[in-house]
Formats: sequence, C-alpha cells, structure tokens
Amino acid sequence: MSFALTHGEVRLRLIRMRDAKALEQLLLANRSWLRKWEATSPYAPNSFDVRGMVRSLLRSYDDRTGLPFVLEYQGRIVGQLNVANILHGSVSSAVLGYWIIPDVAGRGIMPTAVALATDYLFNILGLHRAELAIRPENAASLRVVQKLGFRYEGFKQRYIHINGAWRDHMVFALTHEEVIGGVLNRWLHNQVPALTYPNPADFLQSS
Repeated sequence: MSFALTHGEVRLRLIRMRDAKALEQLLLANRSWLRKWEATSPYAPNSFDVRGMVRSLLRSYDDRTGLPFVLEYQGRIVGQLNVANILHGSVSSAVLGYWIIPDVAGRGIMPTAVALATDYLFNILGLHRAELAIRPENAASLRVVQKLGFRYEGFKQRYIHINGAWRDHMVFALTHEEVIGGVLNRWLHNQVPALTYPNPADFLQSS
C-alpha cells in the first residue's frame, strides 16, 4: 500500500527501499548536524546501515506497529518522520520521531509534517494519543511541539540511548479530543492555546 500526506509543498510518503541511497547521502552530508540526535545501541557497535534501517522500518509497517515516512519539500527528500509503537485497544497511542536537514530547517516544514502525521493517527487510524520525547538540548525540536500545542507531560531521565550515551528527555503529548478540528488546522488558523512550558535549561546536567 502506498499513500502520501500533503500540505502545500510539504509531503509525507511511505518510505521505499530505493530511498536508502538518497537518505544515506543526506545523513552523511549532514553528520555534524544530525549525529548528536541519532539513536544508538548500548549493546553493540553502531553501524551506518541505511538499507538495514529502511528494511526494519518496512517490517514495522508490515506489522502495523509503525508508519515510516520520508519527508519531501518542493519535490526532494529533506528528512524523515517515523511513527513507532503504534498500539490500539485500551492504550491507543503512538510515538513520533523526526529529523530534517539544516538548509531547510526553520521554514515551518517540520511542524507541518508533525501535524499531518498526528491528524492521520487520530482521524484515520483512530488513535487516542500521540507522544514525542525530546532532549532538553534540542531547541529546534522543542519549538516544533510548542508551535503545535503539544502539552508538556514530564521528564524521563536517561530515557533513550542517543549518540553513544543514555540521554534525558522531555515528554510531550496530545490526545484526540484536544484537537477535534485537527492539529494542522488549529496551527494554520492561529488557534493553538497558550501553554506554559518548563525551561529546558533547568533539566540540563551541569558539566
């Protein structure tokens, strides 16, 4: 099955094996920007195996536990957005993660993509909750959730292994009933409620 979520020049489409080469080129060309946010394994040497990553993402789609998207802007791939841990039934939730190349960051592309994906989770898949976990140091990602009105829910110490170590994360979420009119529609019409967020600096460990 193949489908895409679009708004203007922003497009999310399901990843394909033939995307591996283009993604590898983007990841290698932007290592200094992306590496500090990349998930790693604490139990084995980390390899730069993009084809293996794509295969794993496609398996999650086949298992209906994930939605792996490539992010396109003006017709070219500029990043990824992956939906993981899709659960139905009494939990009915999913977790989102994403990255984008620096030369198009700050143009509203990622908020648009996250809104498109969240609306799909709520309105098409029928999920109840969408969650994102973000490192306190990642100011750009924090701006995305704040623009869209994701609520701050808490702080998880040493939550995900990132760039060679267990890293703290701030957790943000939305539930379907909070955004009945749609996440994207609410943002585009300047209807995102003014929320209070903690200062990320308060969570940063002193060196």
